[in-house]
Amino acid sequence: MSILRKIKRAVRGEVKPKTVLLEALRRTRTARQIRHERANVDRINEEMPRLFFGKHDNQLDYFRSRSEPTFFPGFALAELQKELFPERTTQLLTAADRIISEHSWPLMGFGVQNFGTEINWCRDPLSGYEWPLDYHRDLSLVRPDGSDVRVLWEVNRLGHLLTLAQAYAVSGYEGYATACIVQLQSWTTQNPYGRGVNWTCAMEVALRVINLLAVFELLKNSPEFQLETLNLFLKLFHQHGTYITNNLEFTHISTSNHYLSDVTGLLWLGVMLPEFVDSEHYFDFGFGALLSEMDKQVLPDGADFESSTGYHRFVLELFLYSFLLCKQNEIEIEAKYWEKLRHMLDYVRAYMRPDGLAPSIGDSDGGQVLPLLSRHADEHDYVLSIGAVLLDQATAKIPGLEASPELLWLLGDDGVRKFQELPVDGPCESQAFSDAGIYIMRKDDFYLCFNASGAGLNGRGSHGHNDALSIEVVIGNTPFIVDPGTYFYTGDLKSRHLFRSTAYHSTVKIDEIEQSTTDETVPFVIGDEAQPSVLEWQAGELEDRLVAEHSGYARLPSPVVHRRTIIFDKKTKSWFVEDTFVTEGEHRYEARFHFAPGLQMKVSGSMVTAFAQTVGLSVSLLNSHVSPVLEQQATSRDYGEQRESTTACWHFSGKPGKLQWKIEPIER
Repeated sequence: MSILRKIKRAVRGEVKPKTVLLEALRRTRTARQIRHERANVDRINEEMPRLFFGKHDNQLDYFRSRSEPTFFPGFALAELQKELFPERTTQLLTAADRIISEHSWPLMGFGVQNFGTEINWCRDPLSGYEWPLDYHRDLSLVRPDGSDVRVLWEVNRLGHLLTLAQAYAVSGYEGYATACIVQLQSWTTQNPYGRGVNWTCAMEVALRVINLLAVFELLKNSPEFQLETLNLFLKLFHQHGTYITNNLEFTHISTSNHYLSDVTGLLWLGVMLPEFVDSEHYFDFGFGALLSEMDKQVLPDGADFESSTGYHRFVLELFLYSFLLCKQNEIEIEAKYWEKLRHMLDYVRAYMRPDGLAPSIGDSDGGQVLPLLSRHADEHDYVLSIGAVLLDQATAKIPGLEASPELLWLLGDDGVRKFQELPVDGPCESQAFSDAGIYIMRKDDFYLCFNASGAGLNGRGSHGHNDALSIEVVIGNTPFIVDPGTYFYTGDLKSRHLFRSTAYHSTVKIDEIEQSTTDETVPFVIGDEAQPSVLEWQAGELEDRLVAEHSGYARLPSPVVHRRTIIFDKKTKSWFVEDTFVTEGEHRYEARFHFAPGLQMKVSGSMVTAFAQTVGLSVSLLNSHVSPVLEQQATSRDYGEQRESTTACWHFSGKPGKLQWKIEPIER
């Protein structure tokens, strides 16, 4: 296929002719570069990095004793974790012991997995398929056998080696250091440069090298860390930097969290390895591109532009940890970028639910940049604690927010102390994020998140869902109406399609058509037909009012505009919802509310009730006697995990005009 034909196939949304021309030129240059890399891939596998200081009398002593650059301050104070976070320390050491004795560790939403006596780093843990060591660009990543490359990539980010290295730093037990080094040697042997599935994505290579830089800092003073191990690390750093540089996930049409991860990896290599001849290029390019992507990818109201709270957390980690690393090494960042970082934290603070978890908007694979502590995909509060200290931002310290172990590792004991001294900010209020399309209605422990976000990625769509005008409702510690999450990417394309479908969200589906076009065989493309817009937003002391609509069904033979009005009565803690359908024709309507797992559900006439232990929620259809049907649909908190849950669906045919609902708490 010609380069221009490939570009035409890739283009979605509005793209200027100049951009298409630039992209054609870039792809021509890339094709030449690929030919060069293919011819030299085995040579690169044997290369060692060129170092500025040449042959040092004792390179091992040099890297152990150098005072600059500096990593995060808590890495030199790891033993304090036993005192400040004793329970987390026990969990850390238990996890490290299991990695050594059983080659077992938690993997995303799949629970603890055993990887066998000899770890096969190229074998898919779900299907058992073993990826060949072909040149990385010759591999097709979507397979029909249930394998999911994202899961294998998670294994090969080597986050569990960071667990071993942390355990060594906390306890001083050399067995952890030995196991870490042995596994890294095994990984290197099985993954020659540029060959196999673990060298197919620059983002994965960048995230792996960030973890390896952290492991290097924690292990370099171990007696088990000898010159051979130092050379192993230096060679891996060189290979990872070379691969990222040669395989940047950049296009003139669009960039995303992938390219941002690429340049972050280069920045970290440039900061932490000034001895490398290539480090100046790594730093200059990585630092400049990081800030440029912040301009592109962070909306004015602070939200990531991919219409996903999960990827907002991930992107926030990339910026937050990178800014902290730069500050630690006295690298100046313009004030406007610190302000953008502040807005990103403000967005997290506003969308956090009263149960302490984040709403699930769009995709989430649970990815973490530096997994000092493994977190569920909906745990976002720890980034607030880090941001509160780094930016001296008391507004990020929401009620109930506690110091996290990440604070100690990244900011030292001084960071923990500063966090504890920060005053707790007042309760969150209703807030609008018009650029993101997210609106929060709340009072005390009553919370509704309204979703008017678009496809994301400037209309190109990648991680957005068909969730226009959908809602989440949480009362205190009990989630009631929720988003179903993500579950899977390429390992189960049918489920991938279901979890991002209109029918899996608390909105209205018309004529069995998706709000925006999707194709089950293309898991990372979604159309931009819905284009939701907010017509009115008012937040008051006694009442909030929101009116929004989308045009996803304007493409029907008899077009429909779906408009949803929500009024939050803060005195009664109830919501009035009105769905209006502007159309001349007759249609089939499915109005759904997707409930959280573990609730007791009951239908009574046109009302459905959901009960937890002491609190309940009712959804009543006020202007019709149609009874809902309870459907069994799944909800996924973490990637690869799903739990049974129930959706209430009201079916209508004809011209209902308006549907009016009342959502209110009830006593058991």
